Amino acid sequence: MLENLKKLEKKINGELASKISNSLIQYDELIIEVQCEDLIHVVQFLRSNENCKFRQLIDIAGVDYPEDEKRFHLIYLFLSHEKNTRIKLITKFNIDQTVQSLTKIFPSANWMEREVFDMYGIKFKNHPDLRRILTDYGFKGHPLRKDFPMTGFNEVRYSEKEKKVIYEPVKLEQNYRNFDFESPWEGTNYIKEIKNLEKDDKKN
Repeated sequence: MLENLKKLEKKINGELASKISNSLIQYDELIIEVQCEDLIHVVQFLRSNENCKFRQLIDIAGVDYPEDEKRFHLIYLFLSHEKNTRIKLITKFNIDQTVQSLTKIFPSANWMEREVFDMYGIKFKNHPDLRRILTDYGFKGHPLRKDFPMTGFNEVRYSEKEKKVIYEPVKLEQNYRNFDFESPWEGTNYIKEIKNLEKDDKKN
């Protein structure tokens, strides 16, 4: 398996030398990194080349690294049934960049890209129907961005007065709870305090 991956890595780098930013084999998986503008060319090669035949798009995953210059990473997972091989393709880009849609090459990318757009706010160029897919209409923000507050921006409740569901700004603060992280086997503070009071009562 490892030998096959090494041969595949060598062939891809040989054919796409100027398009591949980096490649490595990690945990028995071949990972290649490409520039955003070379994405379509590389995907078409991986799909049609006789040595690759990656004809199924398994998933598209987004990652947010706010501290990096190229904040967003997109990870594409492809499968070759004929070669019984998987490959990961990674591209990194800035917050204001748009990424070419893969829907014309892999129609299944439609919903995957919509999910990434909904969760991260990443925009895909030439997507046929780029709109939210998981969150509600009028949802504010993108939940999987690292700067998205845990409580969200809006809260939903049913108004008995207006007889409908209404949206309101969240009133809770981020630090509205104090957690006791002690082991449950040792007992939380209030249980210890109760036990100490019981001991004192017995002594008296």
